[in-house]
Amino acid sequence: MKRVLLFLVTNIAVILVLSVVLHLIGFQGLLDERGVDLNLPQLLLFAAVFGMGGSFISLAIAKWSAKRLTGAKVITEPRDQTEVWLVETVRHQADAAGIGMPEVAIFDSPEPNAFATGARRNSALVAVSTGLLRGMRQDEVEAVLAHEISHVANGDMVTLALVQGVVNTFVIFMARVIGHFVDRVVFKTERGYGMGYFFVVIVAQIALGILASVIVMWFSRLREFRADAGSARLVGAPKMIAALERLKRGPQAELPEQLGAFGISGARPGGIRALLASHPSLDDRIERLKSEHGLAA
Repeated sequence: MKRVLLFLVTNIAVILVLSVVLHLIGFQGLLDERGVDLNLPQLLLFAAVFGMGGSFISLAIAKWSAKRLTGAKVITEPRDQTEVWLVETVRHQADAAGIGMPEVAIFDSPEPNAFATGARRNSALVAVSTGLLRGMRQDEVEAVLAHEISHVANGDMVTLALVQGVVNTFVIFMARVIGHFVDRVVFKTERGYGMGYFFVVIVAQIALGILASVIVMWFSRLREFRADAGSARLVGAPKMIAALERLKRGPQAELPEQLGAFGISGARPGGIRALLASHPSLDDRIERLKSEHGLAA
């Protein structure tokens, strides 16, 4: 609940800061001088409602949508020793991390993967694939679970939604400011909006959206390093390193696009596309853990 409140307070603060900055630099006066009739406070409110509202709704339904996207089945009554071990391991790690017991689920996938999601630290969902349970040793699965528990304990789902909401607000706001300016100054539209406005808004929103995604994915990669470090604290760095090494040797594991940033690993394209990757490379993560814990490279 505290993190949801933080989400709301931060977003309101962003609106206020943007308003003050634009006022201090005389942006409204600049528009007025050129005959550009744009109500910035109203536009900011519009951008906040749609930019932050979408992130907030996605966060609120995160567990529900994750279960349906992956077909994950929550373990209510363990059916075998594997499920008993899985639930008890998550319970032990949740206690150690100081969070409430998450729902534990299994989803059918031949690829080794796992994810955690949920709007609150004390009411999260941790899910693992059948491929992970079959293809990894128990100590490696334990490390993967600790990684996901660390995501929950760090509040990464809320924080990522907060960052996404802030950049969405900026993109929506700036795209419409640019479109309005071009429509009035370049195309000389005096009332309403011409086709130039809609074209410029679309182009600006795409361009700014790509830049915003670079910021969001940079943060996503940072949180993966933090979750790896959290796993190392809970179960030991050698186990987490072994789990990452196992992932390197296995098939490339991917989740549905909506959950891609929450998996244990993700696609790692090369070149400029690496800026839009949600996860660091497995080699980088292994090297970071070895360096932090003084293990031989």
